[in-house]
Amino acid sequence: MEQKTKILAEDGKQEIKITREFELPLILLFKAFSEPEIVEQWMGTKVLKMENRQHGGYQFETTDAKGNVVFRANGSIHEFVPDQKITRTFEMENAPFGVQLEFLEFEPLSIDTSRLTMQVIYRSAALRDENLKLPFAYGINMAHNRLEEVVSRLK
Repeated sequence: MEQKTKILAEDGKQEIKITREFELPLILLFKAFSEPEIVEQWMGTKVLKMENRQHGGYQFETTDAKGNVVFRANGSIHEFVPDQKITRTFEMENAPFGVQLEFLEFEPLSIDTSRLTMQVIYRSAALRDENLKLPFAYGINMAHNRLEEVVSRLK
């Protein structure tokens, strides 16, 4: 099956560019990244904090059936322009990749479709390459497919 989320990772650079066109109106795509209840549904994680404003922050956490934390991520929000863009840091705890800087841009393509473009910058090309060795493309495609499935029910 074709992967709808495209990833561009040029050799020797410390960034990746991620693009995806969604069968969702812009307002719903943006809500998928800014409303905790929706984020929890498509990401499959608990949103502990989400302060959608400049100098705000967020924190996600996933636990197993015994209550053990298996995933925790957090970051600071540097820019938040509704239905247009979010600039934030992202750090996954207990992972070797360090803090990433993410630029998320949202644009309408039609009344019913929109595009997400993400530029993710790592501290070094080596750290970026380590992240890409994981099933990164597969995982982000699955997450974006789930996002579209969950959010399309809100139409």
